[in-house]
Amino acid sequence: MEKQNVSLRGKDILALKDFSAEEIRLVLDTAKEMKQIIHRDIKKVPTLRGKSIVTLFYEPSTRTRTSFELAGKYLGADVVNITSGTSSIVKGESLRDTLYTVSAMGVDAIVMRSKAEGAAEYASRVVDPVIINAGDGAHAHPSQGLLNLFTIEEHKGHLAGLKVAIIGDVLHSRVARSDMYAMRTMGMEVHIAGPKTLLPRFLYEEPGIIVHERIEDAIKDADVIEVLRIQLERMKGGLFPTTREYARIFGLNPERLKLAKDDVLVLHPGPMNKGWEISPFVAYSDNSAIQEEVQNGVAVRMALFTLVLTGGKAE
Repeated sequence: MEKQNVSLRGKDILALKDFSAEEIRLVLDTAKEMKQIIHRDIKKVPTLRGKSIVTLFYEPSTRTRTSFELAGKYLGADVVNITSGTSSIVKGESLRDTLYTVSAMGVDAIVMRSKAEGAAEYASRVVDPVIINAGDGAHAHPSQGLLNLFTIEEHKGHLAGLKVAIIGDVLHSRVARSDMYAMRTMGMEVHIAGPKTLLPRFLYEEPGIIVHERIEDAIKDADVIEVLRIQLERMKGGLFPTTREYARIFGLNPERLKLAKDDVLVLHPGPMNKGWEISPFVAYSDNSAIQEEVQNGVAVRMALFTLVLTGGKAE
């Protein structure tokens, strides 16, 4: 489908379950153009000159927050960062009042991360600026899902028909949920494996998802393996014996990697617990695109800003 037949202008980016295949394709194609800007000596275009963006983060972040900030600045926008530890949030200001305050300043877009699932959707209902969800609890992380697709397509040349294995802590992973929606929308075959205590019950009834008890079965002949981080900060304990046991039974190591296709692509949303869910050898092997994902994240977020705020291409 041609780009002019679909538009994201003014659309809140809340979850990839809201995206059609044509909308995902538009983002991926636009991100290709954006990546060329990142490779320039002077990484600056006037596409969003006069636009203002606020990043509102209630959780710590390095990759996502910095990526959104750079994406906005490369496009010429004014970007202001707000974190919970350096704002009136520490004085007890509510999310609603913070949103009202930021919106009253005339901003065009708010990038939000929150521990509360549904926070971004709530924001989209109470204020006018475009809302981009940068992660809400274990619910959704749409830009990460899109950058994963972008990275896969760069390496494989296509998406439809690829076998993807997602292994690890699906229960607490907003990335996994975004990936599963987007990958199925784009015609990919999704296989899941991990400790039963970390696999949500809905997976077993979800069409187009194949759940395995052993990660060896999930990654056999896989084109792509996405390793999920053990999210100890979200766990209440008792979900698996020890990190050593987790690494032994569910960690992606060189021996297990051999079960996949020779050109398998390894992804990880970061930060990595090396030696737990993924071995350092695999993380830095020729099969890994983990560092490349970081750069692609900037390109995809540039694409999202361009599409939702202007509907067009970067100048």
